[in-house]
Amino acid sequence: MQNYFQPEIECASPEAIRKIQDERLVKTVKRLYDNVPYYKKKMDDKGVAPADIKSINDLKKLPFITKADLRDAYPYGLLAVPLHDCVRIHSTSGTTGKRVIAFYTQHDLDLWSDCCARSIVAAGGTKDDVIHVGYGYGLFTGGMGINGGSHRVGCLTLPVSSGNTERQIQFMTDLGSTILCCTPSYAEYLAETINEMGIKDQIKLKAGIFGAEAWSEEMRQHLEESLGIKAYDIYGLTEIIGPGVSFDCSEQTGMHINEDHFIAEIINPDTGEVLPEGSKGELVFSCIDKEAFPLLRYRTRDICVLSREKCSCGRTLIKMAKPMGRSDDMLIIRGVNVFPSQIETVLLGYGLSANYQIIVDRVNHSDTLEVAVEMNPEMFSDTVKEIENREKILMEKLKNMLGIAAKVTLRAPKSMTRSEGKAVRVIDKRKI
Repeated sequence: MQNYFQPEIECASPEAIRKIQDERLVKTVKRLYDNVPYYKKKMDDKGVAPADIKSINDLKKLPFITKADLRDAYPYGLLAVPLHDCVRIHSTSGTTGKRVIAFYTQHDLDLWSDCCARSIVAAGGTKDDVIHVGYGYGLFTGGMGINGGSHRVGCLTLPVSSGNTERQIQFMTDLGSTILCCTPSYAEYLAETINEMGIKDQIKLKAGIFGAEAWSEEMRQHLEESLGIKAYDIYGLTEIIGPGVSFDCSEQTGMHINEDHFIAEIINPDTGEVLPEGSKGELVFSCIDKEAFPLLRYRTRDICVLSREKCSCGRTLIKMAKPMGRSDDMLIIRGVNVFPSQIETVLLGYGLSANYQIIVDRVNHSDTLEVAVEMNPEMFSDTVKEIENREKILMEKLKNMLGIAAKVTLRAPKSMTRSEGKAVRVIDKRKI
């Protein structure tokens, strides 16, 4: 069934993977030092020479790279090959400051397609599948990344892109889409629309590959039930390559990292200290065989855990847990660290929809936290008193989860704006 499964890599021994990583890291460090003045200065400032890096044991000697470095070096300062060797760029979806631009050679695009192909096969995809790509195309990496992986596997690829929900569903039914690839919030919207139209029995989906935004295990369960699929996570970021850096397998207990291309570390986000396996901290990635834009020790700001526990799928690639949040997306409210994913867990666990918004404000020099969320139709038929009681129950559950009080406002079904891309979950009025 798995016609693109690569057991020589995906099921290799840790020692074999380590040998690949050692060789590729040493070559990449030397190449960057020799060809990228920005890297040379960073390493010189830290007193590190290429000869000091003999294996991944020496990775901790290298300086970190952050988004600030990428903006400082914009646009060509971190390019490691002549511009004429590059065949494509992609960019982050950020809206403030200089956007991050990533460059790709043909080798890099092939590597990326391999990574995404592995994720499709891990979700049960074969050349007989119809891959429905509802990620955006263009500068955003989502659409083009999955598109390349789908071609690699040999699937029929529907490059529908994001938006135009009626057209999405028409193609889904007419062409028999079997694997849906989009953001989880848009999958939620598609599921809601399909069920409202009463055509779930016409949908042939067996799996979904969802990423590009944080989503909880509760949302996974909801999507699986509402679409009748198995929902797989995929992780990536433009700075590293795009989707496909890591991917869920059938076990769904963490995402396998493509270790032949990327080295993962977990660090203390405050001190930069490398933490042992199993520790919760900030995820750091190094690219070890990209040509155009290979970042070393890039701080993702994602908080998670790495594990090499044996996986029932047979893959030996290290796993990363679903990110618990981002250190730069973390809200500090009245001195307490709050991640949006914690709030989603409470809401979905109570049976509410994934249509919610978190509003943070400052009133009389004190932070306030409000959570607005849509009721499901059954709740909407409650009396005013019953709705008020539900709000009180949710406020108590959120206080137990977060450690601080939050106001909850239950809104009418379909009263909140739906997302056809990345959902805007947080409105922090303290920054406006």
